[in-house]
Amino acid sequence: MKRSRLRDLGITIGTLSPGENNAITDVPGVWVGHKTLIYDEPQIARTGVTAIVPREGKIWHDNAWAAFHSFNGCGEMTGMHWLRESGLLCYPIVLTDTHHVGTAHEALIAFGVENGLAPESGLPVVGETWDGWLNDMDAFHIKREDVFEALAAAAPGPVAEGNVGGGTGMICHDFKGGIGTASRVVEIAGEIYTLGALVQANHGSREDFRVDGMPIGRLIDYRRVPVAWGKQPQPGGSILIIIATDAPLIAGQCARLARRAAVGFARVGGVGHNGSGDLFLAFATGNSMPTDRQEPFAIRYLPNHAMNPLFSAIGEAVEEAILNALTAAETMSGINGNTAYALPLDDLVEMMAGRPW
Repeated sequence: MKRSRLRDLGITIGTLSPGENNAITDVPGVWVGHKTLIYDEPQIARTGVTAIVPREGKIWHDNAWAAFHSFNGCGEMTGMHWLRESGLLCYPIVLTDTHHVGTAHEALIAFGVENGLAPESGLPVVGETWDGWLNDMDAFHIKREDVFEALAAAAPGPVAEGNVGGGTGMICHDFKGGIGTASRVVEIAGEIYTLGALVQANHGSREDFRVDGMPIGRLIDYRRVPVAWGKQPQPGGSILIIIATDAPLIAGQCARLARRAAVGFARVGGVGHNGSGDLFLAFATGNSMPTDRQEPFAIRYLPNHAMNPLFSAIGEAVEEAILNALTAAETMSGINGNTAYALPLDDLVEMMAGRPW
């Protein structure tokens, strides 16, 4: 069966409606771009860069309220001390592999300087997950120009998923993983808001994997689909979850959203293993936060008691984004002959058709 998004397989998560593209780019002004590196010479590359660019690229001078949550901290996301201190996202977000955090960090600063965008300080946001089962990370494939290309490729509309960008070499629940995205539309006090999620999924164990509550990972066992590294499963890995919304929220409310990304993560079978970097960031574009303002100015925010629809939306969007990463990703071989096998969609559809709900 051709690789597909979850809904195109007839499997629906939750009760809320997705946005037009069922992607984080359904949040107005949020763009996504990828740079994918796949080659075998001179060393094996299965890696890349994914850029999330809010406010159509104006985030450098029109910041957004934001917050961060570490569900399990065996990973890295730069810039979080200032984000916590200020409550603001001031840069695009770049996702890549573990050995290229420094390269991407420097490239983001350079991109800002060369394009006249950079503020006085350089504390951009770069997140990583480890792709060393498939990618020769010690070859340091990613260069500054690759990050520039991902930023330049950022655009609205549909988002490529699976073996692309920062998700190129990632493995999820012992199947081939990668980039996935989804969105939900909610109504609060007569206003319509969109919430979107994008994940770089590189986490989880087979036996924990679920689809809409079905224990698919136990039904598609290791004899049916082997793991990438041999006979024994290796629990761990990491996930990066980025949440965006156009609802008018302040930093503390973004923190409430970021924490609740764990709901969707857990529904698919995420545990937060000791060696897992499960790092979540949420930002809200419902207020303009220009960096050149000196005088006080008014902001809007939802009453806390009105946020429940967003809490429901984040659980559904994160759950579906992880599943979209799995259904889009294709089997991939890499370094040392390791192979990450794709989730078999024929089996998935057949098993889900037999569920009693």
